Amino acid sequence: MTIWQTSHWKQLLLASNQAQEVFELDGIFVEKRSLWFGQFGLFALWVTQNQNINFEKLEKLSKKENCLFVQVETFLLPLNPPQWGGKARNELGGVLTNSSENFTLWYYKKFITPYTALIDLSKTMEEILAEMKPKWRYNIKAAQKKWLIAESVEKSSENIKIFYDLMNETTLRNHFAGNSLSYYEKFLEIIPNSELIFVKYEDVIVSAGIFVFWEEVSIYYYGASTSQKEYRNLCGSYLMQYFAIQKAKDFGSKWYDFLGVATPGELDSPLAWVTDFKWKFTSDFREVSSSYLYITKPFLYNIFQILRKIKK
Repeated sequence: MTIWQTSHWKQLLLASNQAQEVFELDGIFVEKRSLWFGQFGLFALWVTQNQNINFEKLEKLSKKENCLFVQVETFLLPLNPPQWGGKARNELGGVLTNSSENFTLWYYKKFITPYTALIDLSKTMEEILAEMKPKWRYNIKAAQKKWLIAESVEKSSENIKIFYDLMNETTLRNHFAGNSLSYYEKFLEIIPNSELIFVKYEDVIVSAGIFVFWEEVSIYYYGASTSQKEYRNLCGSYLMQYFAIQKAKDFGSKWYDFLGVATPGELDSPLAWVTDFKWKFTSDFREVSSSYLYITKPFLYNIFQILRKIKK
């Protein structure tokens, strides 16, 4: 089971107001999310290969809840050899399209990127380091020589605010959107085995991250670092990853998941810079998700999409 199929995740969705309601169909969570102009969409997220999707029930639920569409976003636990990555979409597509002709391979919004980067934690730390790019190994050692310290810290309001402020620096620097302070507080409060990790140089927090240590897969969820030039070259983010990877091994996880990289061949991806950072830790990139969409109200959905594009 993934973290996204637990009661804790359902609790987070409702507590953070990301979902208006969360239904359960045959063990699969289905989220009702608010869109624009009083419209709603249904999202059945993170379904593994071992679960059956009842498309008829999903279609009926979408109509009953007066939703524009229902989106099924599949997620495969990355426990197969790397070569299956390229075949995941075809294999899943066969299962889904044979189940209902109303669902097409498309999405309204991606909640998890189709590709991710992984580290096999059955390997020793020496083997994991050896597979990193030389510059990244050097950066980890450089951080250690500069007496940076990585540690899990108390999930206090003060520490979460420090993380949030660093995240704001990061989002401003790299031009992407973050979450609210309240969301990070709820995430760390509700999700079990979530940890807040700081990297310190003397009394200065130079990097911070939120990680989840789970049964099969430990996840690097959110990362932030200072924009102050005098601390940027201390390599705090590299030491934080090294610390988290070791912690995931000690926890007993089989995989360390960097949670999202750009699709291979995608030009001008907003994930380009973070993909380059992750790629130098591991070359094991895999396709892990596909999305399928059933539109309940085609005419209204088309108008809705036009308005959405205008807003952008």
